[in-house]
Amino acid sequence: MIQTSLEDVKKVLSENLDLEGVDLSSVKEETPLFEGLGLDSLDAIELVVILKKYYDITISNMEEGREIFTTFETLRKYIEENRTK
Repeated sequence: MIQTSLEDVKKVLSENLDLEGVDLSSVKEETPLFEGLGLDSLDAIELVVILKKYYDITISNMEEGREIFTTFETLRKYIEENRTK
């Protein structure tokens, strides 16, 4: 398992998603990804690509993705437990 901090996740997302107007310093573990950042379904696809590119994680189905992308903490924890790079 490779340690992954909330700051690491926020940095990768801020570099790869259009997050204009979002104050990432106020984002906490319990912040919802979609409501908290104003993401939409196209951003969900982009999140899947980001996970593959940066962490070599493949999301195999939409139901799994919904659970992973619930909050920053669910995403961080999933990355930490499943990343290979």
